[in-house]
Amino acid sequence: MNVLFFEVTLLFYFLGTTLFLVQLAGRWEGISKPSFLVAGIGFFFHTLALVSRMVEGGHIPLTSMHEALSFFSWALVLFFLVVELRYRVHILGSFILPMAFISLISAAALPKEIRALEPIFRNVWMHVTLSLLGTVAFAVAFIAGLMYLIQEHMLKSKHLDGLYRKLPALDFLDELNGKAISFGFPLLTLGIITGALFAEFARGSFLNWNAEQIGALGTWLFYLIVLLGRVTVGWRAK
Repeated sequence: MNVLFFEVTLLFYFLGTTLFLVQLAGRWEGISKPSFLVAGIGFFFHTLALVSRMVEGGHIPLTSMHEALSFFSWALVLFFLVVELRYRVHILGSFILPMAFISLISAAALPKEIRALEPIFRNVWMHVTLSLLGTVAFAVAFIAGLMYLIQEHMLKSKHLDGLYRKLPALDFLDELNGKAISFGFPLLTLGIITGALFAEFARGSFLNWNAEQIGALGTWLFYLIVLLGRVTVGWRAK
């Protein structure tokens, strides 16, 4: 059943992505509500897919790359729905939905079988969840930064119509970028700590210095510098 829900989710995310991109291109006005509704329906089926997979597998579905990409996509859409309901920044969906759809279609290309977990791996879900939520927050920070750069470029080149009128204010995008980084950094920090503790428990070593760990530490260090710059030097987008 989880596969059926997953495929229905793919369909709705594809439709939602198409509607949002059409609106971004200015081809069809007045589709904000339909596109939001389609994204919401897709999120509903995505939630059913995750829950049914958890019931069928007997554990939280975060044990394979397929499941990790699916959860990443789910969390991205959840963020958009919450922000849209709170701030009415509809254009954000034109950037988030395509990323969520690409993540989900990438998951669809990977093996979907549910793994039987050894008891020792049943507690790794906390590390994976924290790390993925941190990654989602950084993805949102990237999107906010990208939208900021687009709007800033249009402002400097005096292209003050079309897309420019649809984008949020620069101050809002800068604030969203800062909040996303501030939210994602502690999550990634906790994800790294819980991952190291699990590695020590499972393998007798906190760090193995593999590509995944080096990448996580590099990302953590980068955002640490960004946060320190914002707090101490007052780094802001100009």
